[in-house]
Amino acid sequence: MREEVLLEVSHLRVALQNGGDRPYAVKDVSFRVQRGEILCIVGESGSGKSVSANAIMGLLPEIMKPQSGQILFKGVDLLKQKEEQRLAWRGKEIGMIFQEPMSALNPIMRVGEQIAEVLEVHGVHSDKARQTRVLELLTLVGLPEPERLRLSYPFRLSGGQRQRVMIAMALALEPEILIADEPTTALDVTTQAQILALIKSIQQSMGMGVIFITHDFGVVAEIADRVAVMEKGVLVEQGTAEQVLNAPTHPYTQRLIASVPHLRAGQWDGNMTQPLIEVKNIKKDYVLSRGLFGKKRLFKAVNDVSFEVYPGETFGIVGESGSGKSTLGKCLVRLLRIDSGQLLFCGQDIADLDVHELRPYRKKIQMIFQDPFASLNPRHKTGRLIMDGPMTHGVDRHTAEKKARELLELVGLGTEAFERYPNEFSGGQRQRIGIARALAMEPELLVADESVSALDVSVQAQVLELLAELQRKLNLTIVFITHDLRVAAQICHRLAVMQHGVIVEQGSPGQIFDAPRHAYTQKLIDAVPGKAWDCSRVQMLRNDVSH
Repeated sequence: MREEVLLEVSHLRVALQNGGDRPYAVKDVSFRVQRGEILCIVGESGSGKSVSANAIMGLLPEIMKPQSGQILFKGVDLLKQKEEQRLAWRGKEIGMIFQEPMSALNPIMRVGEQIAEVLEVHGVHSDKARQTRVLELLTLVGLPEPERLRLSYPFRLSGGQRQRVMIAMALALEPEILIADEPTTALDVTTQAQILALIKSIQQSMGMGVIFITHDFGVVAEIADRVAVMEKGVLVEQGTAEQVLNAPTHPYTQRLIASVPHLRAGQWDGNMTQPLIEVKNIKKDYVLSRGLFGKKRLFKAVNDVSFEVYPGETFGIVGESGSGKSTLGKCLVRLLRIDSGQLLFCGQDIADLDVHELRPYRKKIQMIFQDPFASLNPRHKTGRLIMDGPMTHGVDRHTAEKKARELLELVGLGTEAFERYPNEFSGGQRQRIGIARALAMEPELLVADESVSALDVSVQAQVLELLAELQRKLNLTIVFITHDLRVAAQICHRLAVMQHGVIVEQGSPGQIFDAPRHAYTQKLIDAVPGKAWDCSRVQMLRNDVSH
């Protein structure tokens, strides 16, 4: 039986504005999508993945219109169509799931109204028919209580629920092709697994062709039938998932796959005699609401948590969104005040110290935040961002500037970065600035909160390698907060698994991954995308070592 080609992109070329880092965002790119298959387009940020998707949808800005090539959908060249023609098929024939649902959803419209709007625009004018279809779609994507949820606003929903609403909107008109642009990047591992299973299930039941854009090879291993690899606007390799994942031919693909952390663990032979930090039975509640007579309804974000962190180790805290990881991290650096318990740093309880008493400890405990762009003042140059902390603590300007330049060299940016603004850097480079800023205070403890979760796999590998190198050079102690178990396995010496504000399991990565004792830990491990592929990679490594 001959396979049906739904979409064929042929020699697509999209120019960048003058001043870009290369002439073309996409150069001479060709691929095809068949009915009932999932094509994963993979590559780093800036590789041209999203530009290719937006070109298909006709959503490129005026300054980036395609210069040449064809995009044939069932034989019709979409590039030659006028905007009113595109409006007729956009959403109806080709649907798209965007990376960030909070940006794509209207915050002041109920989610049911937003799905119904898609239907109305494409000719479903009966209110009753629209409402029936909305409930069908919310049920299809696995959302609980669809009758109630359709009346909710986006901010009331979790990240995974918002992504399901986006999928419902993309499927509203039963398109023949679904484009999913990094739809699971910001999700924790179990939610990610649910969304991937949902997309694959719907794709198989509806016989759609799917273009799935990602930088995560675990996701590729989980769902792809075929894979196309892009580098700097050029498609460098494509083939079946098995070919590309297990026998890549292009050096770029080989480098990307080599950068993927393994779900395996080494051993730590560090000093476990006197802990640097001791957390004893700490609790942190948030007030959700107040009832009559002042009665509070509380959310127990951190509930009776205890652990120790030893000098020179990396202690990992893993769990899903909402498990309490980030709240715990903010408690450690005293950005939040705990409600009860003890927080001992070098034997001194710092939990109840006031602002002046805490000042000496601020230097010793620093934090690297998840979003480096949000945490860096865009109006200040890099040098000032790094210098401000030490100068606030009494260091003279000359010494602070000298130290800032040294740190920029240390984190691999070079002294030329001193006079540049944060927006002039990539995400990975901004994260390096965040690390340099934290190190400027000469801390003993670094708390890294999801510090590599939004980075490409190769940039992520560079930042993890940098942290490990800095730890060796400076004898740093690190508390590493993450939802990515592969990253935790690579960098952490010991792990704590959090669920609903409670640590359910602690141990070495080997203990946690090879013999988890708690059902929740097993659930997290089972949800890691591409786990079977990862295990085969580890076995190949072991075989290579044994030979």
